[in-house]
Amino acid sequence: MLQKSLNRLSSGSKIVSPADDAGGLAVSMKLSAAARRQGAVASNIGNAVSLLQSQDGAMKVSGKVLERISELRVLYTDVTKSSSDKTNYDSEFVALTAQLRSNAAETFNGVALFGSSAVGSVPVTEDGATSVSIAARDLTSSSTGVGTISSSTNTSLGDAGVTLDAISTAIENVATMRATNGSEQSRLGFASELVTVNKANLEAASSRIIDVDVAEESTQLARWNILVQAGTSMLAQANQSSQTALKLLQS
Repeated sequence: MLQKSLNRLSSGSKIVSPADDAGGLAVSMKLSAAARRQGAVASNIGNAVSLLQSQDGAMKVSGKVLERISELRVLYTDVTKSSSDKTNYDSEFVALTAQLRSNAAETFNGVALFGSSAVGSVPVTEDGATSVSIAARDLTSSSTGVGTISSSTNTSLGDAGVTLDAISTAIENVATMRATNGSEQSRLGFASELVTVNKANLEAASSRIIDVDVAEESTQLARWNILVQAGTSMLAQANQSSQTALKLLQS
């Protein structure tokens, strides 16, 4: 018992061998594995949030580009502008539409941020039973994105497809996509908080099973030490008595 107590204190575990608590060891292993999975889930959620933040960054820039295009469109209608002035506006417009197409092609670690297909679902529980889907966001879509504004066929602010209504619709579509992106970020944030709490509780439960109570085990160690010392003392006295009896017989 003294050696077992020493082993527990030196290892920090009260289950030094499976024989100490076979059932407790089995439960602790399951709890420990679940806690590690919770940690992995938390990491995946963090990466998904980073992807959504990068996506929102691209949409934020696209919104600013569209605002500038709408401003150029109004300036283009100024009757005091000469043909060369309008050509200069058109040059900036063409450059801005190229930037919109560039934004739509952005990736995160090789994963496309925009497209007609959903990025995927993010499991938010360690058993994968619950997940958050990242919706598809097609920045160049004519119905949900910037539409024909970003088309390479548009070379002038005077083109038929470049109207204030079309630009306003594009801005509204980008705003809607950003709102949806924000709602997904918000849900993932709460899911991450829950995963963190669950991980801590799983680790605490496993600790109660397998980790040694230092105060209690130290008390047990002192007890076994006293018993060993007492036993050694009694044995020494017994040996001494035998020697005394032998001397009496010899005399």
